[in-house]
Amino acid sequence: MKKYENFCKALNNLKVIENYNEPYDTVTLTGLVGLYEICFEQAWKAMKEILEDQGFPEAKTGSPKQILKTAFAAGLIKDEQTWLEALQTRNNVAHSYNENIAKDIVKGAKDKYLQLFEELDKSMQEYL
Repeated sequence: MKKYENFCKALNNLKVIENYNEPYDTVTLTGLVGLYEICFEQAWKAMKEILEDQGFPEAKTGSPKQILKTAFAAGLIKDEQTWLEALQTRNNVAHSYNENIAKDIVKGAKDKYLQLFEELDKSMQEYL
């Protein structure tokens, strides 16, 4: 599955986030935010692909929020609330020109979202 492969590559790239600590220079901070955004995008698109393959009609939507809710209902993800927080964090990427928002995105990625993505990877392997 192409979307799953893309997600795996994005997840592997995101794992380097653990190698960086504050203070971040602008380029590093921007890059780390970008790695989070790419991983989140690939994650929900991979979920969408799996849900479509499993015959969930809700997967036809282009809405990440609907995909997350359907993935939770299908048992593909376990923590709907944290995934919805991850979506909000992804939405905040548009404001990452603000250093505090960018730092919050990186902190969230390090503290909880990386683990969330790793759990998704394991769950997807069971579906495949």
